[in-house]
Amino acid sequence: GYDESAPVASGNDGYGPQKARAEEAVQTALPGRVACVRPGLIVGPFDPTGRFTYWPQRVARGGDVLAPGRPERPVQIIDARDLAAWCLQLARTRTAGVFNAIGPTLPFAKLLNTCRDVAGSDANFIWMSDEEVLAHDIEPWTALPLWIPENDPESGGMLLADNRRAMAAGLALRPLRETVADTLRWALGNEVAASVATLAPQREQQCLQTHAQRITSSARNSNA
Repeated sequence: GYDESAPVASGNDGYGPQKARAEEAVQTALPGRVACVRPGLIVGPFDPTGRFTYWPQRVARGGDVLAPGRPERPVQIIDARDLAAWCLQLARTRTAGVFNAIGPTLPFAKLLNTCRDVAGSDANFIWMSDEEVLAHDIEPWTALPLWIPENDPESGGMLLADNRRAMAAGLALRPLRETVADTLRWALGNEVAASVATLAPQREQQCLQTHAQRITSSARNSNA
């Protein structure tokens, strides 16, 4: 895990480095008067990216679901409505500082199980290791949102932020179930083309079939 004292990205190229340079610029211009809010994955209704919406929708369809990595892998999200309310609170109270604005770490399995409970589906999670998912040429983070291989040297620990400073400054978080339910309700009632290419159903089925064949073959070999 990491807190707000962790080193930030260097250079000027790319999303992270540009955000870091923006923080430095505003802190230099307004010393002691800036609240630097560092959210993780922002989720909830009206999110057109598909970067979280994929999971409530996919689990609602039921059947075998490709679940990447370890069931205990920590993930983090924050509901856009909670983030917005807290940013307004920081402005009203003129609270300065640097804050990891994110929810608590929770096991990936808890997120998926919550999606299943909310949807009332028969989803069956087929967990595949990071190595196996990568072998299928599945793009981390976008094709399967919230999944980044844990040994990734640059982003493997992205979802391990310490949010205690933000919580102490008044960040209030709604229950995960509420975020999932509201997101699913919105997604089912609106046809919105996701701006990121999440895993297509046909491609997922191909990966699941290959996985099942590998397991069967391994069992046969072990019994030979």
